[in-house]
Amino acid sequence: MNPTPQFIQIYQAQAEHIREELLSGLRASKAHTSPKYLYDELGSKLFEAITCIPEYYPTRTEALIFSSHGHDMARQVPKGSVFIDLGAGNCEKAAKLFNVFHPARYVAVDISVDFLKGSLECLQRQFPELEMSGVGMDFSSELNLPAGLALNPAQPRVMFYPGSSIGNFTPEEALLFLKQVHAVCSTATGGGLLIGVDLVKSKAVLEAAYDDALGVTAAFNRNMLLHFNTLAGTNFQLEDWKHIGLYNTELNRIEMHLEALRDVVVTWEGGQRQFVEGERIHTENSYKWTLTGFEDLLKRAGFLACKAYTDPDQKFAVFWVQA
Repeated sequence: MNPTPQFIQIYQAQAEHIREELLSGLRASKAHTSPKYLYDELGSKLFEAITCIPEYYPTRTEALIFSSHGHDMARQVPKGSVFIDLGAGNCEKAAKLFNVFHPARYVAVDISVDFLKGSLECLQRQFPELEMSGVGMDFSSELNLPAGLALNPAQPRVMFYPGSSIGNFTPEEALLFLKQVHAVCSTATGGGLLIGVDLVKSKAVLEAAYDDALGVTAAFNRNMLLHFNTLAGTNFQLEDWKHIGLYNTELNRIEMHLEALRDVVVTWEGGQRQFVEGERIHTENSYKWTLTGFEDLLKRAGFLACKAYTDPDQKFAVFWVQA
């Protein structure tokens, strides 16, 4: 009999709460929204396509770092640990490391278990000896793993947060989040964090990565408008908006916006918002870090020994830090 993964879905925001969050951002003087709303079913598929385009270096560069330094990382990461994958998605990145890190248990965390079920069930068949759990939760505001996981308090916990998703947090938010990660990791000796970080580099390279020639990133960003229409009952029309991806050199962050191509009135039940031509909706930030800047952030969050692995061009880094 094949083992089956455990699935736990903790509180999901109700439709009315989501609608109000979206409309509150739309009504703001500078319209904005959370990047988590980029990832409906189509948005998730478009992001997978983005990782394959020539200009988008983070995914392949991070993969190169793991293939080049994985065995050295394995000497730092305790065997027999609980491997907790934050924002696991299709679980592909973690799965490639199982035969290197030899965890005793794998916990995949994403905003909804529906995103995880197919991938985790398939992965369980490939690794029947590995205990697996899927947790649906929005960990961006609070990282509080459910008691139903019944984690062994004596077993080291290795948190895995690849792909530079930490860049979606402001530096202040990132510090708060990393302190929560540290609290989870430090329950047993040997725990730690393996995290991917995109590094500061030229404006041209960064802007090309977030505004590719094929227009895949533009489609990804504009698809959010269709998601808005579904969740909030708005009447966005794709042809009224264009994608903007720019690097803010002062704040060391990529910004994604949707810019009105003409004067537009967006309506929903009980309200509306007028956008003049050129007005923008701020949809995502992706902060870039220096090696020393991020190491300092990790230390401020409570982590101890730190080791950074980079590619030859220092475009990207993977940090291993002990709790």
